[in-house]
Amino acid sequence: MLEAFLDNFLHNLFKPLLLFFYMGFLIPILKVPFEFPKAVYQGLTLYLLIAIGWHGGEELASLSISEFGQALGFMAIGFFANLCIGIFAYIILQRTTKLRQIDAATVAGFYGSDSAGTFVTCLGVITAAQIAYAAYMPVMLAVMEIPGCLVALFLVSRLRQKGMDAHGNMPHEADYQPPHPAPVLEGTGGEEATLDSEGEPVSYQSTGTSHTQTAVATKTETRHELAAQLEVEEKKKPIFSKELLHEVFLNPGLYLLFGGIIIGFLGRLQGKAVTSLDDTLFVNIFHGMLCLFLLEMGITACRRLKDLKTAGWRFIMFALLCPNLFALFGILVAHGYSMALGQPFDLGTYALFSVLCAAASYIAVPAVQRLAIPEASPTLPLAASLGLTFTYNVTIGIPVYMLLAELVMKTLPVA
Repeated sequence: MLEAFLDNFLHNLFKPLLLFFYMGFLIPILKVPFEFPKAVYQGLTLYLLIAIGWHGGEELASLSISEFGQALGFMAIGFFANLCIGIFAYIILQRTTKLRQIDAATVAGFYGSDSAGTFVTCLGVITAAQIAYAAYMPVMLAVMEIPGCLVALFLVSRLRQKGMDAHGNMPHEADYQPPHPAPVLEGTGGEEATLDSEGEPVSYQSTGTSHTQTAVATKTETRHELAAQLEVEEKKKPIFSKELLHEVFLNPGLYLLFGGIIIGFLGRLQGKAVTSLDDTLFVNIFHGMLCLFLLEMGITACRRLKDLKTAGWRFIMFALLCPNLFALFGILVAHGYSMALGQPFDLGTYALFSVLCAAASYIAVPAVQRLAIPEASPTLPLAASLGLTFTYNVTIGIPVYMLLAELVMKTLPVA
């Protein structure tokens, strides 16, 4: 088994998919004056999401009723698996790193979601190796992207209720700014007024000074009342607003993926002849498009690494080691479901499910973060998910997870 792993590992490292990734990774290091066109990257992302959905929809159309029920059960299990991973990630980050609580919550949301780039890379690897997998796995990609968004939103809402300031700092953290700072009152002649033990201004004895102090005190009291009112209104806001739910469930990535699944499903129900011409675009040239996509991902991953300088070595270790833990958790969950069904899964199914658990989002959750969690760091989560976790998963992680799956399958065979 070790020989098989080493052979798989070495072959995986030098497949064209990863060679394109390495080529992109070296561009910032070698200072090559090249910028990947943004429009081309957006077009590739659009194509890959629709192509994954299209192929998955075609395969879903060929499932029997019993297989379709199995797929629905696996989707529910996958959703709760990533929900648990998001919570585990937050606990680990809180206990091992010095991140602010809001940044830990946001990073946990990234890891409670999944990565389309990692999924398509794994799909390319197992397809090239002719390893079978369940036809409904592309649907799992869509379903398992949502839990991380929900975890981040819930955790941050709790932090706001516990007194987080406008910059995302908690009362016990450095740079925390109280919502009601003590007022500095000015007396006549630019002097600061004296406050008594109850915080009220002491009136001066000179003529006209008491009127000035009374006006200032009234203005301060009004400002405090307004701030308190705004704080109450902030706490009354629902965790999941209409706009936020729209961003979570109808973000462009999910929409294109689900759209591709539905179109491929309905098309294949009418027969192979109906979809054969479109397969030329969405199936036959998929790997070539994926190579170009990984070229751009290599560039982005390398550039994100510099953002980790201020994060600390424990955070870096989290981004490199925890994907293995989350992948093993996913493999055990999938194998438990397989044993409950009394039906063994293909190795490719374990591999794809493990990367869905091990990967971190860089599309859906960042979009939700921009909308709902502006106080959190915009660079730290992406530096971890793209710079470290994505790089680890597509180079080393996939063969490691396949080895773990084979060990679990042989140790606990499904009757």
